[in-house]
Amino acid sequence: MTNVVGSTIAREVDRVFYTKAGPEIGVAATKTYTTQLMAMYLLGIRLGQVCHTMGRDEVRELTSELRGMPRYIGKVLDRAPEVEAATDMLVPARDVFYLGRNINYPTMLEGALKLKEISYIHAEGYAAGELKHGPLALLDASTPVVAACIKDHTYEKMLANISEVAARDSPILAIGIEGDSDLAAVADSTVSVPAVTPILSPVPLTVMVQLISYYTAKKRGCPIDKPRNLAKSVTVD
Repeated sequence: MTNVVGSTIAREVDRVFYTKAGPEIGVAATKTYTTQLMAMYLLGIRLGQVCHTMGRDEVRELTSELRGMPRYIGKVLDRAPEVEAATDMLVPARDVFYLGRNINYPTMLEGALKLKEISYIHAEGYAAGELKHGPLALLDASTPVVAACIKDHTYEKMLANISEVAARDSPILAIGIEGDSDLAAVADSTVSVPAVTPILSPVPLTVMVQLISYYTAKKRGCPIDKPRNLAKSVTVD
């Protein structure tokens, strides 16, 4: 699965799935990451069909929602001014923790990576269920936490995790679904993404965490497209 037609990996393999995102100008991947995520969903749906683990209706519903994903991403981008304002708490930080559960734990790993790459703030992603196994000891008023809290089967547990963080005085920037008053009650600041089928929520959430990194780096005066010590080509093993 690759973005570049005729690349070395495309020539070496038996089958290739092109994401066709176009050139990624910045060193830190954004649209290539997001299109690859979409491609993984399409591949998963196809495997579900051929292995008979997904029914026709489920395939139709997920495919339809994926086709509409550009609209959902557009709604996230429309909230850019809110995201920019919400990142004030991250700008002076030396360390930031990213928390997520279930399918959005990897999404928060991506968010932490992007923040490290372009803002030069030390950031780590953690599975929220592991919060008490170490990270909780590091939380205080100088250590912000970015938490993903969508309305899936982990929602109540995630709210409980965020409340634990709040009890340690850490500033909390929560990413939730539009109109979630319960989340707003426990977080210092919230930004929202459109409600989609929970299994597809990493797509809008990915764009949101990338925006958070972008505006944090911008406020810190960092060279966003060309972070220090990073390059587009990997020249060493």
